[in-house]
Amino acid sequence: MPTTAKKTAVKTPAAKTKAKTTPDAVQLLTADHKEVKKLFKDYEKLVKADGGEAEKQALAEHICLLLTVHAKIEEEIFYPAAGQATKAEDLLKEAVVEHASAKDLIAQIQDMEPTEDLYDAKVTVLGEYIDHHATEEEEELFPKVKRAHLDLHQLGDAMASRKEELMSELGAEVAA
Repeated sequence: MPTTAKKTAVKTPAAKTKAKTTPDAVQLLTADHKEVKKLFKDYEKLVKADGGEAEKQALAEHICLLLTVHAKIEEEIFYPAAGQATKAEDLLKEAVVEHASAKDLIAQIQDMEPTEDLYDAKVTVLGEYIDHHATEEEEELFPKVKRAHLDLHQLGDAMASRKEELMSELGAEVAA
């Protein structure tokens, strides 16, 4: 008896590796959330240790860059797909408003010097906004998206490509 059906169902080692290394959309966004949360903690440590202004500014600018790119891929790719696949319109509208608030703070931080009085406070508040936003996405939006049976790997590929493109345009490198 031919076993061609079994043969086509078996993945080659290369295919298995690719499937494991390509994050789906939710994994990609969750990894971004985790990365910026760590960077905000690093910033807080610098402030407590009375870190140098240049070091604080470099870290704050890196955080702002990552958040700008993250928001853009969410708004351009993830939110439209999530909106079509789920009934999460209210969550998506709130997310867009939260992005607007974060973008405003990012612009303020980028226009400031780290020696100014409110610099550290603005970075701290941005971190609090992002923590709230990420928690809502992870606890409310992402489960709805997963249940919607979107092709999260295809969406993740598109988002990863766009992220790489944006980071390159902004003169930064994407972490592997």
